[in-house]
Amino acid sequence: MERYGSETEADEQETPLLHRGHEDKPQRAPACCSSRYGLALLSSFGFFVVYSLRVNLSVAMVDMLNNTHQSNANHSGSVCPAHANPPRPKHNHTASVYDWDSETQGWILGSFFYGYILTQIPGGYLAGRYGPKWLLGFGILGTVVFTLLTPVAADLGASYLIAVRVLEGIGEGVTFPAMYTMWAAWAPPLERSRLLTISYIGAQLGTVIALPLSGEICFYLDWTYVFYIFGAVGLVWFVLWAFLVFDSPNTHPRISERERRYITTSLKNELSTSARQIPWRAIGTSAPLWAIVVAHFSYNWTFYTLLTLLPTYMNDILGFSIQQNGMLSALPYLGCAVMAVLSGQFADYLRETCLYPTVVVRKSFSVVGMIGAAVFLVAAGYTGCDFTLAVSFLTISASLGGVSASGFNINHLDIAPSYAGILLGITNTFATIPGMVGPVIARELTKQNTLEEWQTVFYIAAAINLFGALFYTLLGRGTVQPWAVHTTYSHGD
Repeated sequence: MERYGSETEADEQETPLLHRGHEDKPQRAPACCSSRYGLALLSSFGFFVVYSLRVNLSVAMVDMLNNTHQSNANHSGSVCPAHANPPRPKHNHTASVYDWDSETQGWILGSFFYGYILTQIPGGYLAGRYGPKWLLGFGILGTVVFTLLTPVAADLGASYLIAVRVLEGIGEGVTFPAMYTMWAAWAPPLERSRLLTISYIGAQLGTVIALPLSGEICFYLDWTYVFYIFGAVGLVWFVLWAFLVFDSPNTHPRISERERRYITTSLKNELSTSARQIPWRAIGTSAPLWAIVVAHFSYNWTFYTLLTLLPTYMNDILGFSIQQNGMLSALPYLGCAVMAVLSGQFADYLRETCLYPTVVVRKSFSVVGMIGAAVFLVAAGYTGCDFTLAVSFLTISASLGGVSASGFNINHLDIAPSYAGILLGITNTFATIPGMVGPVIARELTKQNTLEEWQTVFYIAAAINLFGALFYTLLGRGTVQPWAVHTTYSHGD
């Protein structure tokens, strides 16, 4: 393993694969119309479906409740002056409404994460063992089917709806680990930031589009159509995924030979030959992995707190109706999506053209994305009733968070591409906990809905973000770890 150690040092400069000699130099394949960028776009569509199915219930819930329970939800009680509300069009509402108390609503909205956390690590393992294509495909298809059954479950009772949401979470839980496993076989090292940010921008777009669109669907139709329409979009995605996507370049029947050779050559010194011999002890004691775990947990605390409570803040503090201003709740995620893609392009430019070490790029983008987001989140709490400034600061905060997409968020592929799915499963397991407890704690702290209480919520999220950024800066790494490379790759180079 002596030879590997020296190669690891060289890898910090991202140049070994490009300077091994003419016969080993991978010839770059064009990006236009390539199979790897086709995979990025189709997986982006998949994550659009995943996130639209995740957030649509939070909007539909407003329309699912009996009007007598919503009478207290008008804007006369907001801290800031209420904004004008457009009259709702008159039409027949055939959908049922329910008498769920706030505790039941909380369980329904949070139940998704209880299923989601269960399949993170199994998802990474199964994707490595049996291939990621069908695991991801059937995982999302299962979520789509249960989404289509949501109106039926709601009619049967809250407990049935909770069960359906848990099952949706179980299906979605495999998606990120499976996709990381697929990218381990498809993403050339110097294109990782680019490809993965295109892939995962779908998650942000799903949020950006589903929030306002769900509100409009409820406004003009009724809440059941939220689940039928997004479910139908999910079925279209599954058909495209089944016919157009393959587990690796070597199994793709339509990939060009030039692109296949480019991908496999660039990855040949990073991938293990076997997923059956998983070094669990080395994984569990890897400091670079725990650096990602802490960063991922910290970032998600802010992300999930805003995802679930931003409409509440807009409503209870700033006096906005989510129906009228769905786009305002979506603006932060639009900014996040744009910054994620731009930062991905810039990160790979720094690594490939400027020859910056991977570890420097990952840490720099993580620090900007996490500390910058924390600063503007705290600032948003001090804008008072200046809703323009408040929305601007929240948007800037989330947008800067998108920069970390090219930081810790894809670092799994740098330190252990062969086990990237398993590592993502581990970090996402911990990173799901904020989705389960963060909003609950935030609501406990904001019982009176005062600006001071919300400032406390923002301070806690900012402090956790700051700690995560510092921890990752201390222990994060940018090279393939020795335990992640199978010994057969140490000979004959």
